Amino acid sequence: MSEYIKKNQQTIDRWIEEGWQWGEPLSHELFLKAKQGDYSIFLTPTISVPKSWLGSLKGKKVLGLASGGGQQGPILTALGADVTIIDFSEKQISSEKQVAQREKYNIEAIQGDISERLPFEDETFDLVFHPVSNVYIEKVQPVWEEVVRILKPNGELLAGLDNGINYIVDFNEEKIVNNLPFNPLKNPQHMQQVESEQSGVQFSHTIEEQIGGQLKAGLTLLDIYQDTNGTGRLHELNIPSYWATRAVKNG
Repeated sequence: MSEYIKKNQQTIDRWIEEGWQWGEPLSHELFLKAKQGDYSIFLTPTISVPKSWLGSLKGKKVLGLASGGGQQGPILTALGADVTIIDFSEKQISSEKQVAQREKYNIEAIQGDISERLPFEDETFDLVFHPVSNVYIEKVQPVWEEVVRILKPNGELLAGLDNGINYIVDFNEEKIVNNLPFNPLKNPQHMQQVESEQSGVQFSHTIEEQIGGQLKAGLTLLDIYQDTNGTGRLHELNIPSYWATRAVKNG
C-alpha cells in the first residue's frame, strides 16, 4: 500500500470521528423501509440512483467497491442481495459490521485497497456499486480492469465519478485557482493545498479516464446523469461536479 493511500485512510477515519456525512450508518428505521422497497441509495451527493438501475437484486452477488460506512451495504442487503463490501477505512468497515450485527444479517466486509488487485475470483459478482471514491487514487484504469475481471458476463457497474470541477476552485468556491489535472504527487502547489486543508491526497480525473476507461476495459455505457456537491457555491449555482454511470460487462 502506497504512502498516499495510508494518508487517505487516516484522513477518512478522522472525518468519520468528526461526523462526516458519508460515515453515518443507516438507521434501523430506514433499513426496515428499504426491506419494503422504500429507499434512496446514492452514488453521488444528492440524486438517488434510479431504481431501474438496480432492478431486482434478490439472490444476486453485489460488491460495494469503496462503499463502506454502513449506508449502501444495508440497503443492498435489504433488497435481497448477497453483499460484500471492500473499503480502505477501518472505521467504515467497522460501521458495516455494526449495522449487520444490529439488523442480524451476514455481510462480508473487507478492509482493502481498491487501487490494488481485488481479493476476489474472476466472474464473482452480478453488480458492482462504486460511489465517488476515485478521487483518492491516482490511477483509475486498473480499477476498471479489476471490475471487469470480477463481474460475471452481463454484470453491471454503477459508479459515481468526480468531473474535476471541485479541484479548480478555491476553498470558498469563488475563484479559479488551479490548473488540471490536480495531482499532489506531481504538483507541489497542489500538495501544499491538500495539506493545508487536511483533505488527504486527492486527484482529478478526465472523462477519458473515468468513462473512456470503463469502455476501454470492456464495459458498455447504458445510462448517465450528473449531480452537484449538495452544498456550497457550486451547488447553489447548479454547477455539476459529479457524474453517475451505469455500464454492463460485454457478455
